[in-house]
Amino acid sequence: MDKMNIEIAAFAAQGANSGLVPYRYKVHDLGPDDIILDITHCGVCYSDVAFIDNHFGGTGYPLVAGHEVIGVVRQMGANVDHLNIGQRVGVGPQSGSCLNCEYCGTGRELLCVKKELTIGGGNRGGFAESMIVDANFAFSIPDLLTSVNAAPLLCAGLTTYAPLAHHTRPGMRVGIMGIGGLGHLAIQFGNKMGLDVTAISTSASKEEEARGFGAHNFITTSEPENVSALVGSLDFILATTYGEIDWPTYMSLLKPDGHFCLVGASMGPINMPAALLTINQHHISGAAAGGRADMMAMLDFAAQHNIQAQTEVMPMTEITAAIEKVRNNDVRYRMVVTNL
Repeated sequence: MDKMNIEIAAFAAQGANSGLVPYRYKVHDLGPDDIILDITHCGVCYSDVAFIDNHFGGTGYPLVAGHEVIGVVRQMGANVDHLNIGQRVGVGPQSGSCLNCEYCGTGRELLCVKKELTIGGGNRGGFAESMIVDANFAFSIPDLLTSVNAAPLLCAGLTTYAPLAHHTRPGMRVGIMGIGGLGHLAIQFGNKMGLDVTAISTSASKEEEARGFGAHNFITTSEPENVSALVGSLDFILATTYGEIDWPTYMSLLKPDGHFCLVGASMGPINMPAALLTINQHHISGAAAGGRADMMAMLDFAAQHNIQAQTEVMPMTEITAAIEKVRNNDVRYRMVVTNL
């Protein structure tokens, strides 16, 4: 283990619903599997706001959030042999696991009981000048991806790519619920995967953008006749929304043996008669990001197919203002802060 005694400058929340203030913490050692990453860019995800505001309970303060991190390797532990000093890498929402259990052995590291998240639980994330992270969860960024574009892909991109990759095949009819930070990427991935994509939104004003991202069809939920026209027509629905879901209505849009997958952080109940699942053999699942193999496949796919996160960029020093814009849903569609 390499002994160090350095201090990292960061921005931390001192309590729920607060701004972020300058914060310094000391790092005393570099593990054999760790790297020091000098951060250039970090996405601001709604999950960061949820942790800062203690939506899930149990947030410990001071909290250094940020889990869509792009940076350059400054130093490596003795066991790290797949990265190089000066290499550009990214870190997503997960920063560690045991790498030995049945889940880690099958590419499902996020289910490992010893998983480490990039933020929370005493871990400090990417709203900082640098960070230490397990090199097994630092991923090479393809040259074709700019850092501003790549940062949101590390969470929002992975979260939408993985369920589409695992549960769909070319030619399927897929509905994307919610045209926001997750949904606008899901539409692009779905289009490039050869799916027939229907964008489902509460806002008619998003139709032009949704079609520009690659949606073949667009409906607004405020027009019941449009929703009715979709009944029994979709193989798969990816729900990226945060609000409560009208479960009977959306399940009715599925074909027999259709699949509804929730990736948005909706806190509402699944409220419908259980028999609705059995009649047409429907499936409901949840997905939270993906494993390491999913991350590498997603980054390569995004580079190959020019998947573009629509971003706003602000300096890291304005992180409080950036957080407030995300908190108020005033970003179209992803926020990135930079140290450059």
